[in-house]
Amino acid sequence: MKIWGYSRSSAAFRVQIALAIKGLSPEQAFVHLRKGEQRAPDWLAKNPAGLVPLLEDGPHVIPQSLAICEYLDETRPLPPLLPADPASRARVRAIAYAIACDIHPLNNLRVLQYLLKVLKLDKAAHDAWYRHWIAVGFQALDRTLGEPETGRFCHGDAATLADICLVPQVFNAKRFYADAELDAYPRVMKVFANCMALPAFADSVAEKQPDYET
Repeated sequence: MKIWGYSRSSAAFRVQIALAIKGLSPEQAFVHLRKGEQRAPDWLAKNPAGLVPLLEDGPHVIPQSLAICEYLDETRPLPPLLPADPASRARVRAIAYAIACDIHPLNNLRVLQYLLKVLKLDKAAHDAWYRHWIAVGFQALDRTLGEPETGRFCHGDAATLADICLVPQVFNAKRFYADAELDAYPRVMKVFANCMALPAFADSVAEKQPDYET
């Protein structure tokens, strides 16, 4: 097994958490997004989308962080990343997708670079864009985490795919929000703190990855 990633990629961060929960330590390889290595012909031949992460497991080559997490859960089922019953699985997926599909893409590196370099937004407008979409997403997420199915984590008292998505997104938000501002989302931050008390989350942060640069 081999995982391709980049320490500052929140999508790669998700997969690092999933691997840690599963107790897996695959070979690691890196694609430096800020240097543009994702646009190299050899990388595009491997992953036409030019993104990370990418998992190689024997003959299987799997892009997209959530697809990788679910593949790991199906092939290495313990401990599970999704609950056993269909309704609970749907709720966990709904939270995970709300983060990965609705919030994260709008503050992804390539989107932010397009705003600055192509649309020529100034820094203030760029930052306002980022903060706006975090606020919209976190307001909805905090309301969702007020549902009775939420426990210490997004769903119940065990970390799931939803938490794997939540933690990297909070780290993203911390780039443009002071910690005191994030107190406006108390349920999000409570789940975040509970996750970060687990080694699988704490050991997967960017600073602990082999390719981390300050």
